[in-house]
Amino acid sequence: MIEQNDKPLYLPALVALIVGAIVGGGIFSLPQNMARAAGAGPMLIAWAITFVGMLALTRNFQWLSNRIPEIDDGLYGYARHGFGEYFGFNAAWGYWISVLVGNAGFLILMFSALGSFPMFGLFGNGNTLPALICELAILWAMHFMVLQGVRTAAMMNTLVTVAKIVPILLFIVCVALAFKGPVFFHSFWGTPALGDVVTQVKSTMLFTVWVFLGIESAAMYASSANSMQDVSRATLLGFAITVALLVCVSVLSLGILPQEELAKLQNPSMAGVITHILGPEAGALIDVGLIVSVGGALLAWTMLGGEMLYLAGQGDDNTIPSRFGEVNDAGAPASAMWLTNGAVSVVLITSYFNQSGYIELAELATSMALIPYLLSAGFGLKVSAQTEHKSTVHQFWTLIAVFYSGWLIYAAGMKYLLLSMVLYAPGLLLFAQAKNARGDQIFDHPGEMGYALVVLVFGILAAALIFTGVLTL
Repeated sequence: MIEQNDKPLYLPALVALIVGAIVGGGIFSLPQNMARAAGAGPMLIAWAITFVGMLALTRNFQWLSNRIPEIDDGLYGYARHGFGEYFGFNAAWGYWISVLVGNAGFLILMFSALGSFPMFGLFGNGNTLPALICELAILWAMHFMVLQGVRTAAMMNTLVTVAKIVPILLFIVCVALAFKGPVFFHSFWGTPALGDVVTQVKSTMLFTVWVFLGIESAAMYASSANSMQDVSRATLLGFAITVALLVCVSVLSLGILPQEELAKLQNPSMAGVITHILGPEAGALIDVGLIVSVGGALLAWTMLGGEMLYLAGQGDDNTIPSRFGEVNDAGAPASAMWLTNGAVSVVLITSYFNQSGYIELAELATSMALIPYLLSAGFGLKVSAQTEHKSTVHQFWTLIAVFYSGWLIYAAGMKYLLLSMVLYAPGLLLFAQAKNARGDQIFDHPGEMGYALVVLVFGILAAALIFTGVLTL
């Protein structure tokens, strides 16, 4: 998405894009999301695993942006260059689905926060009819803002990112001052109802990854960045800032309320924690902060969703129909944006009729991003073994990234693997359409055909299980 002014994104805007994408609605619900699955001990273990794993993925994106700057289309480019066009397409398709499902979750959470105010009680938990109408209105307002171009949207995102960090920092200071050791160590290893330590750690993994989705944002916008060095620096800076915020919010909250009470809080649970310390006025302030934060995250992810389809649709080697690789006069990928936000609207309407909430959508969005992460880590491992790029240090980090990505798929469980296959399978139609338009055969390598067959078989199986009611979101 490059405008007439050549490379519009400098280091501050790239860092803001990462922080803006990561620090969205998830952090405001993190105390309850984590506490419902684990006690303080397993939670600390989960964060330690997440820190090492996400640092490995971060180092992978950083290293690749420095060593192979000619690949400037992020996850999609890494998967395509490493494993072929169909795998590249699936990285783009899976990430795109993750974005649109996550955006629907953000909007539901925003109106759940508004519903906590008496005057906006008609919004309920974010899945009432008035909430749906307003969610669609905001979504399409964001849509038309992004159509004005990446520079305009990025400037707005930077301002909103600064605004939403302030209430989070105030929360951390207040919770740190009110922290009580005996509360924190109460049921430190969880309760019998939560299962053993390994079960608790696995149960938190989707949430720890969900709140980190977006660490690859700078790499996604490499083609619009002032330099690849800025992309590398922004990736590491964005990771450092967000990991500090996320861990402080989730862990320190356990020193305010016991795990059992945190698990019962209504989301956004940060408001419930601060209300316990300072009263309902402080809780209302956190709710306002969440609304601003989600608005900023929604803007960042609206940009990313359109960008991913644009990257896969541009050039002579496009893997989705070329119309999605076109931009308007402002340099925004208009066709990609229309499809993205149209799909988000469908998810919102479906969620309204199914009464799906924020947590269910967050878990599904996370599961869709796991395969793109695994493919990117695998590409980094391949590159680090090549003579011209050989790096023992990077091989170490990419091995961790590959193992971590695989562990996440295992930790998510068969339910989310099957649900993700239902969403991956239809993408084959777009891929085949693009390849036919290019006059190419659909699959270039036997491995691609085998993978496509696996996706289709599991997708059909999952669809049958959903139809019979055995598998649900």
